Amino acid sequence: MPARRTNPSTLPAGSAARAAALYLVSTPIGNLEDITLRALRILREVRWIACEDTRRTAKLLHHHGITTRLISYHEHNERQRTPELVAALEQGESGALVTDAGTPLVSDPGFRLVALACSLGIRVVPLPGASAVLAALAASGLPCDEFLFAGFLPARRGERRRALERLRTELRTIVLFEAPHRLAESLADAAEILGSRPACVARELTKIYEEFRRGVLPALAVEFSSAPVQGEITVVIGAPTEEAAAAPGPEHASGAQIPLGARVAELIRSQGLARNTALKLAARERGLTRREAYRRLLEES
Repeated sequence: MPARRTNPSTLPAGSAARAAALYLVSTPIGNLEDITLRALRILREVRWIACEDTRRTAKLLHHHGITTRLISYHEHNERQRTPELVAALEQGESGALVTDAGTPLVSDPGFRLVALACSLGIRVVPLPGASAVLAALAASGLPCDEFLFAGFLPARRGERRRALERLRTELRTIVLFEAPHRLAESLADAAEILGSRPACVARELTKIYEEFRRGVLPALAVEFSSAPVQGEITVVIGAPTEEAAAAPGPEHASGAQIPLGARVAELIRSQGLARNTALKLAARERGLTRREAYRRLLEES
């Protein structure tokens, strides 16, 4: 009778070192129910769980009745903590790496740990699950067959604009993260550099106040400049459309600026904007305040 094969993932802690593994466990991005049965089993069976914020991960574990030991592992202690965790793995302790939300290593700590584990021949096992990137992309209404994930744009404006310049010729759908207090500025820079591309701003995915705002970059930039938001933000930007490429800009080919009222009508017709949004956008293009824009319209009438 052939010997029964044992699943290494279910071996008790303290088994031979060859059975140890580092599990990369995806956690919910908001809704605590968005976690796989396999992930819950692994989190129960491993010897320890390395996580960014022990308090946040503790809430998830408590919700599911898991009591595995937590180890703090974040960007400030990643360098010194990595050798300690690898030593534990080499001694036969299987462990898990989680992030505060979503898939480990995606704009989060963990690269050093995974790279070192791989170089030493330690098994690294990914457990797929919730992802803000894929959730936002799927619900954006933009093409999903090819896309580029650009992570967080730089906080400093000059660096951010240089990063966007590198994306100017990108024809795939672009997905990026942004902090809520920088969203309006980033959208304005993206509109100026990438042009009038279709886009979607996804906020608080899987949470109570989940929201999707869809439009074109210039209109979204205006919208969020007057309505600051809170929460976690994912931005999806589509490729330039033929209509946007063909749409006339704020100046004629001769270089003469068209009247403000004509530009407003142009934006309403070519981009389907509401009149108030079109006026805000046209005013922004000319560096006018709202009051100055209204006065200009009265002068033109």
